[in-house]
Amino acid sequence: MNILDPSALNGCKLDWAAKTLLLDGYSLIEQCVHNIDTHGSMYLKDHLLVFLLEGNLRVVYGKQSFLVNKNEMILLKKATLVQYEWSGSHENSNLFDCLMFSLKSELIRSFLTSTELRISRQNSVHQVLTSVQPMDECLLAFAQSLKPYFKNVAKVVPSQLRHKMMELLYDTAVCSQAMFQQILHLQQQVPTDLREVVEQHYATQVRIQDLAYLSGRSLSSFKRDFQQVYNLPPATWIREKRLNKAKEMLETTGMTVSEICYSLGFENVSHFSRIFKQYHGKIPTSLRQAV
Repeated sequence: MNILDPSALNGCKLDWAAKTLLLDGYSLIEQCVHNIDTHGSMYLKDHLLVFLLEGNLRVVYGKQSFLVNKNEMILLKKATLVQYEWSGSHENSNLFDCLMFSLKSELIRSFLTSTELRISRQNSVHQVLTSVQPMDECLLAFAQSLKPYFKNVAKVVPSQLRHKMMELLYDTAVCSQAMFQQILHLQQQVPTDLREVVEQHYATQVRIQDLAYLSGRSLSSFKRDFQQVYNLPPATWIREKRLNKAKEMLETTGMTVSEICYSLGFENVSHFSRIFKQYHGKIPTSLRQAV
């Protein structure tokens, strides 16, 4: 059994330079197409979502074994050694075809804080188990939309790849709640730096419960840790931070009051103006006129 380089995502003995889409120097999306049955093992550096488009895949993952068939998918946890057997489809010239997506935490966090979807999340006390899930027409169409990218990888720019990863997560959230819950569960398992999460997202319309989730904490743990770090409740700190930033922007930029209001995550201008006056002693328009 060969243990692969930890930076590798797979064990196919092919020319992967022509089958790999890179982002910031790491393998983001890989395509594996061949007609030779193979087996081996792979060490996962990142969470790996596998779309099987042709053939069969059997993986031994931890103490469990899974069989993935055509038009099915499986999510595998990072920092694990996975044993696999890949076999082609006898109905299609023994063809094996799969796509593999590296799901880095920052990409998932970016999606969660930018999407307009209201995503339901299972209570963290309930374990979300790894399972094979079917791909519907939406996800199959997404998979096919990636095929042209592999024909000329040199022309694929980072912004395209980030867009396609956001599309992947959106389609998965809409089309397969069971699989997306698995992704959320893996994302939730590792607490991240609270300051980093809060400072990055305080100016968006993200809710406090979303900040708790992004930091890998329950809502009660997040509020407790937040109080210890900032000596203020989260809602109070976020409101004051936004209002101070708004004052700074009014004094130093040419943005309109409306533009500043919405850029900082306030829901409407009248609410923004009212709390701005309560905090700074004057309405935003008067401050702008004074400047």
